[in-house]
Amino acid sequence: MTQQDLDNAVASVTGEDIHAIRNRGFSLADPLNVNFDPEPDNQSPQIMDWDAWELESNVSLFSQPFGRFPGLA
Repeated sequence: MTQQDLDNAVASVTGEDIHAIRNRGFSLADPLNVNFDPEPDNQSPQIMDWDAWELESNVSLFSQPFGRFPGLA
């Protein structure tokens, strides 16, 4: 399969213009190269722990007494 065959096949399946497919850079992977990974997953996970963030950022400016009716004895 040539690069042009691949581009035509992807364009026909996706319905995209052949020029758009060429600009995206599809390519054939070598089946003998088992370590090929165009997007390696060696980065740390990009996640946000919103509960931890809220605990750190939601800090009271003034001391607040605890109890049923603060200020009443």
